[in-house]
Amino acid sequence: MPRIIVHIDMDAFFASIEVLDYPELRGKPVIVGGPAVRGVVSAASYEARAFGVHSAMPMGEALRRCPQAVVMPVRGGRYHDMSRHIMTLLAPHTPLLEQMSVDEAYLDLTHWLPAGATGASVAAEIQTTIARETGLGCSLGVATGKAIAKMASDLRKPRGLVVVPPGEEAAFLAPLEIGKLRGVGAATERKLRALGVHTIGDLARLPATRLGGQFGVVGPELLALAQGRDDSPVVPERQAKSIGRETTYWTDVTERAVLERTLLALTDDVAESLRRHDFLARGVTLKLRDDAFRTITRSTTLPEPSDVTEALYAAARALLTAARWHRPTRLIGVTAGPLQPAADRQFNLFAEDDDKKRKVAGAIDAIKARFGNDAITRARLAKKE
Repeated sequence: MPRIIVHIDMDAFFASIEVLDYPELRGKPVIVGGPAVRGVVSAASYEARAFGVHSAMPMGEALRRCPQAVVMPVRGGRYHDMSRHIMTLLAPHTPLLEQMSVDEAYLDLTHWLPAGATGASVAAEIQTTIARETGLGCSLGVATGKAIAKMASDLRKPRGLVVVPPGEEAAFLAPLEIGKLRGVGAATERKLRALGVHTIGDLARLPATRLGGQFGVVGPELLALAQGRDDSPVVPERQAKSIGRETTYWTDVTERAVLERTLLALTDDVAESLRRHDFLARGVTLKLRDDAFRTITRSTTLPEPSDVTEALYAAARALLTAARWHRPTRLIGVTAGPLQPAADRQFNLFAEDDDKKRKVAGAIDAIKARFGNDAITRARLAKKE
């Protein structure tokens, strides 16, 4: 029985949420990122993309290309809340659900189709449900393999639905540019084009012996995929390896107190995310970037795995002190990891203080979940009037 794999990709996810929350932005070029000029584009609406704006582009370059764009700050909590809601809408269709990022996922429907349904009909139902329940658009691809389903979902954005019937995988792939094939990065693409390979169909017709010398064990994998053969499984649980937050300042910062205050805010956010996803961190990494774009990272292992702000911040602050950092600071970030499930927490006779802090943190999390992130904050992080 041919597999039925669906790839769902939200359309301009961050930017679409901003337009959803601020309807006056509809039809305007919207860029999510920041801070303005000094930051990086996290997402762009399709109106902004028409000007050549794309994610990971420096904000200054994006605004030169599209000076009339409306720049909105990144609201990570809002995007993650919407992502969780979308995943709850997908979950009833199959237990084989693999979330790849905040805005995309795979579903294996092979043995989970309702009577009389097809992969295409379920995909259409998912698209309609998400639009009705969230007000957001998504694009879907249906195929016998994950890579092909993903390429199909990319083909007719926004709000596209592309189905690749069993047996037609190679024909679907053949006219596509070689750079669209999974596993083909910039360096591999240059090598393939030097061999006269410009489309996926060109690669599919290439003798395997011509790939072996230049691409090693990757060669047969690329050839198989180009010919439409992909049996990679949908893995229901994709465990994160780390959780991090970082911020770019509007102007370079030299005051140690400002760096510590930012570090506390970032660490508090990381700790909340750890608790929300039931993880403990075994270590902490500090990231610093100066006004000349020189970047350093410093890491340490925690005495005990933790999801408590105080423990994570103490480690991050110690790393900041040990780094002897005195340069004008453009960016600061903190990452917690590697991670382990919170259920693996070991009982510690002397961890009563940590348990109290964890209970307080849990109460704060509950207040924020009910009344919003601004409902309660640490005194040190409160805005001064």
